[in-house]
Amino acid sequence: MNPYHQSLILIGMPGAGKSTLGLLLAKNLAKDFVDTDLLIQLEHRKTLQDILHEKGYQALREAEERVLLNAQYPSHIIATGGSAVYSAAGMQHLKQFGPIIFLDVSIEILEQRIHNIDNRGIARPNNQTFAEIYAERRPLYLQYADIVIDCNGKNQEQLVDEIIYEEADAFIQYEA
Repeated sequence: MNPYHQSLILIGMPGAGKSTLGLLLAKNLAKDFVDTDLLIQLEHRKTLQDILHEKGYQALREAEERVLLNAQYPSHIIATGGSAVYSAAGMQHLKQFGPIIFLDVSIEILEQRIHNIDNRGIARPNNQTFAEIYAERRPLYLQYADIVIDCNGKNQEQLVDEIIYEEADAFIQYEA
């Protein structure tokens, strides 16, 4: 796969910066950008929180899996929803477009960034705390990641540079 046709798939917790860094990466690498959370909202013509409120978290995860399985995005930066890793089939499908990059942010920083857990549209059982979500999801992020980026203590510019460097390095090793 030519690196110019390769996509980068960003995974991580809500608040990790997938959408923000995704847009910056798309600009830096001259690629299209897609946010799977927005695709879900467009398909349902509702916010993620409205889907959760009306149909429950399992329905949101099912909607997310459908969006992932229908994705055909070569040469894109793909920002996934935080719960994308609950779909093994969805993750395997995305992997064919390029490396999966886990934006690894500490629970302390995420908790500082996320103040609205109850209306943020996070696919979780009602009684599950943010720390419990983190503990449940982090092993899944690590399982699916081709590249892990430690985001702690780095600004957006440093993270974009690191992702571009790591992705290019991984591509060279993949081709060898």
